[in-house]
Amino acid sequence: MKVKSFVQNAGWPRIIIAIFLVVLIVATPFVGLSLPASIENVFGRFGMFSILVLSLVPMIQAGCGLNMGLPVGVIAGILGGVISIEIGLKGFAGLFCAMAIGILIALVFGAVYGFLLNRIKGDEMLIATYVGYSFVAFMSIMWVMLPFKNPVSVMSYGGSGLRQQIPVADYWMEMAEQSNGMTQSTGLLSNFLSFDLFGVRIPTGMILVFIVCALLVRAFFKTKLGTSIIAVGSNPMYAKASGINIDLMRLVAVMLSTAIAAVGIIIYQQSYGYIQLYTAPYSFTFQTVAAILIGGASINKANIVHVAIGTFLFQGILTLTPVVINGALSIDVSEVIRMIVTNGMILYALTRRNKE
Repeated sequence: MKVKSFVQNAGWPRIIIAIFLVVLIVATPFVGLSLPASIENVFGRFGMFSILVLSLVPMIQAGCGLNMGLPVGVIAGILGGVISIEIGLKGFAGLFCAMAIGILIALVFGAVYGFLLNRIKGDEMLIATYVGYSFVAFMSIMWVMLPFKNPVSVMSYGGSGLRQQIPVADYWMEMAEQSNGMTQSTGLLSNFLSFDLFGVRIPTGMILVFIVCALLVRAFFKTKLGTSIIAVGSNPMYAKASGINIDLMRLVAVMLSTAIAAVGIIIYQQSYGYIQLYTAPYSFTFQTVAAILIGGASINKANIVHVAIGTFLFQGILTLTPVVINGALSIDVSEVIRMIVTNGMILYALTRRNKE
């Protein structure tokens, strides 16, 4: 009965995905790859994406659906990062300054974004997708026009505007010794309190930041304001009859979601090593949405467990599948496989969003 209950709660598709991930991990050494390095990559990808996936929770809980307008928060975080580098702050001071500026910008962007979603209830995901894509296109023009001067950020050879990718190695990264004895540039949070476990480097800093953010989100939804947001998402008519301002609760949830996304992209950037501009924010939307749905969330219910499980499963399979198949076939088809796996999991996640 316990096994049957577990299967019912987890769902066969999620169990199959988890089994597939385990098979990939077991197969890694048999195709000539380093098992510790592969597992290390999975943990690293989890740390990079977990807060971005977490940012979907407030909007889902408020009944606004999946945040297809995630690029709005991502761009706010990018602006925070670029401004921090423009100021010239380095180390944790620069990193936290980027987060603070990104959050402030995200709250403004989120207020406008939330206002738009309140104007068209019932079609939030459609409107959010349009807003996200339109805003990325608009900012692609603004990146050329904004008056940034730092040589690290602006185009070289007398060009105007910001680079496609801005390196953060001199600002948010440091040289760190790896588990193989070599040293390389690593994100500040990726290296903070990191340690080796059976040859696997654990990115303690990023995981701790995710835990702290997750606990703060969980604590927020225990407050009166948080429970009001949940009530709006669960039963709008009951919430309205109870005197709850539905539009205000939805607005607060959208602003919170946008602010968390701004923090999430900065965590991603310090680990990746670059701030990616122009059309780069497009790539984060469907990956984060697919991850939380694979974790067990639906369009009106999500929690921290869904975020953690979904991010680990999605990023684990996305990381290991191409390299394992490449190793087995001895040919380089990693990008083709990555696209097939990514889009396949996204398609699965989106087609089951209304079933749970």
